[in-house]
Amino acid sequence: MVIVEFVVVPLGERSLSRYVAEIVKLLDSLGVKYQLTPMSTIIEVPTVGEAFAIIGEAHELMFKMGARRVSTTIRIDDRRDRKVKMEDKVRSVMEKVHSGG
Repeated sequence: MVIVEFVVVPLGERSLSRYVAEIVKLLDSLGVKYQLTPMSTIIEVPTVGEAFAIIGEAHELMFKMGARRVSTTIRIDDRRDRKVKMEDKVRSVMEKVHSGG
């Protein structure tokens, strides 16, 4: 699995919540596993290509909603030696927090 964090920002807007809500609706409609955070959205997909396609749709959606300029930032964790999911990464950290290690 590929874990991808992305931020799509329609520049010049005072509030982003309506834009983020539409991206979440898009992810739901595509059946994409995601985690919404206060600063970004994280998705878990089989390939980098699939991630780019999804993020490309989210980017274009901002223009369809009336944005005139959009900035998109992407961070990719593409691990191929074993399958890792979003919750595995969080669980690993929390186990260390609670075990003192």
